[in-house]
Amino acid sequence: MSARLPVSALLSHTENGGLQWVAGPRDAAWEEVAVGASEAELTERGAERLAIITASAPTSTWQQDALLRRLRDRGFTGLAVSGAADFDAGAFRLADRIGLCLLDVQRPIQLAKACWMLIEARDALTLSQVRKVAQSFEYAADDLTDLLGHIAANLGVGAALIDSSGVLQEAGAHLDERLHAAIGFDSWLDRVSVGETAAASVRVDSPGRSGLRLVLFGQGLGEAQVQSLSVAAEVAMPAVAARILIDEVAAVNDVAVSSGLLRDFVDLHGAADADVQRRMLERGWRMSGHHLGFRVVARGRLDSFSLLRSVSAGLSAIDAEAHATTAGRGLSGWLTFPDAPDPDRVERAVAALRELHLGVLRDFTVATGVGSLQAGSEGLATTLDEAGDAARIAAARSATGWFVRVDSLGLEQLLLAWTGNDTFVPAAESLLAPLREGGGELFTTLSAYLDHESGIAATATALGLHRNTIAVRIRRVQELLGIDMNDPEARLALHLACRAVQPR
Repeated sequence: MSARLPVSALLSHTENGGLQWVAGPRDAAWEEVAVGASEAELTERGAERLAIITASAPTSTWQQDALLRRLRDRGFTGLAVSGAADFDAGAFRLADRIGLCLLDVQRPIQLAKACWMLIEARDALTLSQVRKVAQSFEYAADDLTDLLGHIAANLGVGAALIDSSGVLQEAGAHLDERLHAAIGFDSWLDRVSVGETAAASVRVDSPGRSGLRLVLFGQGLGEAQVQSLSVAAEVAMPAVAARILIDEVAAVNDVAVSSGLLRDFVDLHGAADADVQRRMLERGWRMSGHHLGFRVVARGRLDSFSLLRSVSAGLSAIDAEAHATTAGRGLSGWLTFPDAPDPDRVERAVAALRELHLGVLRDFTVATGVGSLQAGSEGLATTLDEAGDAARIAAARSATGWFVRVDSLGLEQLLLAWTGNDTFVPAAESLLAPLREGGGELFTTLSAYLDHESGIAATATALGLHRNTIAVRIRRVQELLGIDMNDPEARLALHLACRAVQPR
């Protein structure tokens, strides 16, 4: 960044007197500024100077042309005067040809003060910026986003909270990815520029989160402006850090409330409860419509609140109402569709949850399960239960990337997950129903076969039948149930199911 005063710095200054570029070079820069009521008062000569005339500009075209030529002949490379935007088109072409930057200004005296700050009195500029930061704290902010908005509006620049992965929150303007990549995270203060954009950043001391920086940035900023923003960022940082802490405490309390509410709802097992329904509606948790539950569980040590923060950020990109809260060693959540979604939309939602899971895996050791699409309040309870079952299976399946969708599982696989809840017996009865026909001899044979550790001879002896008969019946069982009896998990599921449904 040059030590001179570029026109871009003046245009980006929030108190430039209503300055706008009219004609001439857009990259002009000046070492000095001369101020006078008329051209006659600008007695000095010299190159790289900006002339600010406080009186109105001439209205006749020949006077306009003459003014531009005389100033350029005296070495001035810029002119700021009220009414310049109304000059004749020929005057604009003349300014372009002779290399004179022509600027229109509504309040010339304010522009002169801005030039003085940017060239001669950088301490005054810094003090002005600090005062604006202080004004940002005069009104209580609702949250961090609101605070950043106050800071950005008062300073007239963009404000952002970032970490090494990207922008966490921003206000006033969008922080370009190239500028973010150029910011140094090791130093306390950092000043960078990329193209026409420059930024000043400071490390944020937050007890709850590390690696954060507060960034103030804008287009066309000069060296003096970036320097003053560095000080402004240091002054603003403690308030930003305090706001982060306040928001996190509030978020933790809110998560505790939402987690307790979800637990109350799940404990009802789909039964109606007016108080729980009222509390869910107050939180914006729609119980009508169609729901797709998901569950993310820990496969190691885990900070559930950090996981929730990461997952919540990704849920906003999914085409559905999304809710999530901590639950045990992980989190539970669901997507809600007001109307019945078509299969393609459901598949897109599941694919989005899978992508979210893969992103979370970079920072957390987790497994994710997804339930089936269910309708209404009872359906929400069902899909959440299914998601929990799928997550328990996913935690033991690295081959699936620690991600399992309940719709992709066979019933015998779900039995292993359902042994600990009320779903197990109905599921077992459903699985074994084909074996009940014809007097139930297939069911009796299967039970004895599994009781005797899958031994054909031992089963034949126990039932008083020929071994070939047992072998034929077991093959028939496999055909009816569609289960591979060579799979240890399948045999265990069947054994548990037989034990659950057979008369005591």
